Amino acid sequence: MNIALLGYGRMGKTIEQIAINRGHTIVLTVDKDDTDYDVSKADVAIDFSIPSVAFDNISNCINNNVPVVSGTTGWLENYENAVALCEAKNGAFIYASNFSLGVNIFFELNKTLAKMMSNLKQYNVTMEEIHHTKKLDAPSGTAISLANGVIENNQNYDAWELDKSGEKIIPIVAKRIEDVPGTHTVNYESEVDTISIEHIAHNRQGFALGAVIAAEWLAGKTGVFTMNDVLNIG
Repeated sequence: MNIALLGYGRMGKTIEQIAINRGHTIVLTVDKDDTDYDVSKADVAIDFSIPSVAFDNISNCINNNVPVVSGTTGWLENYENAVALCEAKNGAFIYASNFSLGVNIFFELNKTLAKMMSNLKQYNVTMEEIHHTKKLDAPSGTAISLANGVIENNQNYDAWELDKSGEKIIPIVAKRIEDVPGTHTVNYESEVDTISIEHIAHNRQGFALGAVIAAEWLAGKTGVFTMNDVLNIG
C-alpha cells in the first residue's frame, strides 16, 4: 500500500518505520512548512501534522479521493466540516484523539465506570494528563475524549475546564514533562476513598501502530469511521 505521511515529526517518523516494516511504501512526506504537494499518488494518507494545517490536509485528501486517517488534535472546531466534506465527496475518513489499542479500551472502561458512578454524587471527578514538552495543545485530545465520555454517561457533569472546578464541571490538569509519551488518569474522589483508572503509554509505538492499522482498514472503504469501527469494540 502506498502511504502519504502528512506531518513528519517524531510521530510521523515512527509511523514511517512501522509502515515499512509491515510491507508498505511511503510515497510522500509532508513537513509543517510544505503547502504544495500531490497526495493523489497515495492509496491512503496518515495525518499527524499541527492544528493549523490539519483541516487543510484532510480536505486535500478527501478532494483527491484519498482515504485519510488523522490523529492531529486541537483542530476539532472544523471536525463537522470535515465530516460534511467526506460525505459530500463519498470519501473515507477516520479521526481519533488516540490510536492506541490500549487507550481505546480505556475509553470504554471510562464510559462504563461513569455509568456506574452516576448515582453516587458523593464522588467528584477529576482528570490529569501528562505529555512531553513539545505537545502543542492542552488538554490533550485524549483527555477531552475521556471527559466527554464521562459527560455523556454521568448525569452529574455537563462540561470540562482546564485547571478550573465548579458545579457540574470536570477539572482537567495538564502537565508537560520532558519525554513523557502520555499518561491519563481519571479519579473519582469522596471523603472516604478514591477510585482511579489510568493509562500509561511507555512509548509512541502503540499510537503509530494503531494509525497504520487504521489506514490498512480504511483503504477501499467509504464513510466516516472511528477506532471503535477499526477495532470492533464498544
